[in-house]
Amino acid sequence: MTAYVFPGQGAQFSGMGKNLYESSDSARQLFEKANEILGFEITKVMFEGSDEELKQTNVTQPAIFLHSVILASTIENFKPDMVAGHSLGEFSALVAAGALSFEDGLKLVSQRADAMQRACEINPSTMAAILNLDDKVVEDICAGIDGVVVAANYNCPGQLVISGSIEAVTEACEQLKAAGAKRALILPVGGAFHSPLMEPAREELAKAIENTTFSTPTCPIYQNVNAQPSSDVATIKANLIAQLTAPVRWTQSVQNMVADGATKFVECGPGKVLQGLVKKIAPPEIETAGV
Repeated sequence: MTAYVFPGQGAQFSGMGKNLYESSDSARQLFEKANEILGFEITKVMFEGSDEELKQTNVTQPAIFLHSVILASTIENFKPDMVAGHSLGEFSALVAAGALSFEDGLKLVSQRADAMQRACEINPSTMAAILNLDDKVVEDICAGIDGVVVAANYNCPGQLVISGSIEAVTEACEQLKAAGAKRALILPVGGAFHSPLMEPAREELAKAIENTTFSTPTCPIYQNVNAQPSSDVATIKANLIAQLTAPVRWTQSVQNMVADGATKFVECGPGKVLQGLVKKIAPPEIETAGV
């Protein structure tokens, strides 16, 4: 069984999607439609923008979504047995699996990016990558710190990202290094994604998701919130709303997909980050590839 996986924020690069635009008429039409929906030429930023321009949340999230979804649309006989996406990538996965239209998916991603940006401005906050420490140790240390700091991304064994207020994350990093973490590195992000500090964004996005039409996907989607396969529209919507303030359980999602029969993981989108994570999570016989 083949699982298609879709990357999240951080996979962007200047020039992303340009070859698709130039080589496929159908891809070009979707890119042009995206420019209309967003009200600005995102293609210009994707194809020619600087790293700094591409880092802006209102550009990054739609750009990665567009690259992933349009790439999937150009694959002949695209029939995944299961899909998953890392954070933002969950929206790409839902569109690729037919649960959301291209237009609705893009609108939700754009609204999500704007809502997250506003939440970041309300609460100055950050994230940090913790390497080579058991998940339970990280969780326990975070729980003992005064202030908001939580496990946010379970990326692979030995790689967990924490998220919260600047003071609490800084304090957690000191304690985690003392506990034996190989690295505790503050990340260059705009805010505390997948933490309680995203509550204003969750409330804003909930209304948009509730007002959007979803369909039953063509295959199960393993969602970040619980790492379980979903095909039920009401469940998918509820999990998508919860995702902003809950951790991304990527390690557990990949483990569950393997347990349910996945023998090959194909990353669909910019970069190779997810291929690297899958190799660290899945048994060595599991195949990984990019589109």
